[in-house]
Amino acid sequence: MFGITLGQIPLSTQRRVIVPEKKYIVTLTAEEREQLHELVSKGKAAAYKQRHARVLLKADEGPHGEQWTDAEISRALDVHSSTIERLRQRFVEESLEACLQRKEQKNRKAKKFDGAAEARLTAVACSDPPQGRECWTLKLLADEMVALEIVDSVCRETVRKTLKKTS
Repeated sequence: MFGITLGQIPLSTQRRVIVPEKKYIVTLTAEEREQLHELVSKGKAAAYKQRHARVLLKADEGPHGEQWTDAEISRALDVHSSTIERLRQRFVEESLEACLQRKEQKNRKAKKFDGAAEARLTAVACSDPPQGRECWTLKLLADEMVALEIVDSVCRETVRKTLKKTS
């Protein structure tokens, strides 16, 4: 159909770049628009939230929206076009709130130590070592945390990182 390409971008026979149709259209309500304007004007929110709010305001296709193209938004706000497309998709499929929050990272393991467990580990490390030992080793501390039933299992490296963080 296209025949001619400029790198990965298909060109028409008149050698113009073919811009794909937008799959997700952002249409903000008056309340949503006001909420985003307030978030941007106060300047107290995290930088990514402000940037996402600006993108949504510019991408708004509603009657009172700015209706900018992705290329214009990308140039003006220094945001990649794929970021704009993902924000559009999250707005349409989820909600405005989802666009203003970071996505939960699903590939993260749950931490072995919470605040209370870290405090117990520090207390054990500062206590007297077991009989016949001069000082605590990481392996001994890991075994002691399991013996005290603070965690079900833990490796010495986790103990090391936790103690390094709290020391």
